[in-house]
Amino acid sequence: MNVRAAAARVLYHVVDQGQSLSQQLPLAQQQIAPRDAALLQEMCYGTLRWLPRLEYIVQALMDKPLKGKQRVFHHLLLVGLYQISYMRIPAHAAVAETVNATKPLKRPQLRGLINAILRNYQRDQAALDQASQAHEAGLYCHPSWLLKRLQAAYPSNWQDIVAANHQKAPMWLRVNRQYHSRESYHSELQQAGIGASAHPDAMDALKLDAPCDVSRLPGFDQGWVSVQDAAAQLAVDYLQPASAEHILDCCAAPGGKTCHILEHQPDAIVTAIDADENRLSRIKENLSRLGLNAEVKHADAREPSAWHQGPTFDRILLDAPCSATGVIRRHPDIKWLRRDSDIHALVTLQAEILDAMWQQLAPGGTLVYATCSVLPDENSEQIRAFLAREPSAILRTGTQTQPGRQILPGEDDMDGFYYACLEKPLCD
Repeated sequence: MNVRAAAARVLYHVVDQGQSLSQQLPLAQQQIAPRDAALLQEMCYGTLRWLPRLEYIVQALMDKPLKGKQRVFHHLLLVGLYQISYMRIPAHAAVAETVNATKPLKRPQLRGLINAILRNYQRDQAALDQASQAHEAGLYCHPSWLLKRLQAAYPSNWQDIVAANHQKAPMWLRVNRQYHSRESYHSELQQAGIGASAHPDAMDALKLDAPCDVSRLPGFDQGWVSVQDAAAQLAVDYLQPASAEHILDCCAAPGGKTCHILEHQPDAIVTAIDADENRLSRIKENLSRLGLNAEVKHADAREPSAWHQGPTFDRILLDAPCSATGVIRRHPDIKWLRRDSDIHALVTLQAEILDAMWQQLAPGGTLVYATCSVLPDENSEQIRAFLAREPSAILRTGTQTQPGRQILPGEDDMDGFYYACLEKPLCD
């Protein structure tokens, strides 16, 4: 398939139909030439990053919007505008190739319309770009509800968070210490001509100077290394798994943290659960590639009696369902798929899981609560409310007034993440 036609279809499914980019993009990449996979990703990610600006320009250049079966061509226009405005593709080539995409999309009669709008944008680009940023939506390219929450939570640096969300995320690797130290694997990368640097806190993390296909990574198929953001790698440092302990990874898919626990303690007895049965295969695939073993279960964490009749766990990692507002740079569709009303429902769900998991924690055990959110409702305020319900719980990260650790997007080039380490007393 024409790569621009594929991009238009992906954007239609995401923006108009509310489907996930992480689901739609891989499907589309299977239908195009492998050499075009990175180009397709760039066009989809970039268009979603700057969506309000591009939408404004399309509306300004059209007498009436495209509707119904022609909606995919609205998204084709967005793809064309993104190429001209943000990519290094020569404008004439971007216009020609975008116009050509009307044929595989089965509306060649729209060639003239697509060509005219893109040419008109070229002629008035400076004025249209300026006008597209004259309002809050186009200036910050975030939904108003999210801007308001960021402004309330981070009054002095919310604009830094917005700016970080617009950056392209780096590629972080997690070195499997069962095969290599971080230093020795860094040497393997250097010998392969791949530049990288170490993270100051996440002791298994290396950041590549430039992203590359995993097929270029030494020993990837043998399990020497995995792709995982440094912020997510910190989970094992807070959990501190020990030999032969019973450990639960709750809401575990796709299994990166499950595997990291076992890379540190291969003889730990690990159970990984997730409520989404379709995602369990990802956990099993990761365990298989790395040669690790864990019990994988389809389970609702709120109802442990339905899936666990054994002893309580020594350690529990609760990577809670959340708004994912800390990983927008990796998943720009989050801005347009998430709704303000979702937050209250997520906070309620998190509290229910947290309370249930606390009952499954052995006396003297450790529970690590984690999210990839930057919203206090899901993080510090969630833990503050839990401590009020469970006054015997011992907080090991942060303070009673500011519980846990909030990592903001871009901090040490990490994703936005939150951790709170809680310890259960030996006796109440």
